[in-house]
Amino acid sequence: MTVLAIALTVFGLFFLVVGSIGMLRLPNVFVRAHALSLTDSLGAILVLAGLAVYQGFNMNFLKIMIVLILVMLLNPVIAHATIRAAHRSGLKTSEGDTE
Repeated sequence: MTVLAIALTVFGLFFLVVGSIGMLRLPNVFVRAHALSLTDSLGAILVLAGLAVYQGFNMNFLKIMIVLILVMLLNPVIAHATIRAAHRSGLKTSEGDTE
């Protein structure tokens, strides 16, 4: 079980690092938010799953599962709200965009 927990955590950290690099490399807020919401969701889910496997079935496991469910439900909503606010404030998607 420890090997599975370590593997899940390492894969989760990989996706979190890739998302962080994407924040620095991608051109505008819309592309950044899209890429970050995907990698952040998957990375957090894998890290929390690794912690849950490592803890075993006890009260901490249930608390981690509650946080995992909240991450799965709220992360897409937060990403959508961020992108919608950026669009409503008039940010352009690229240099030549006329919308």
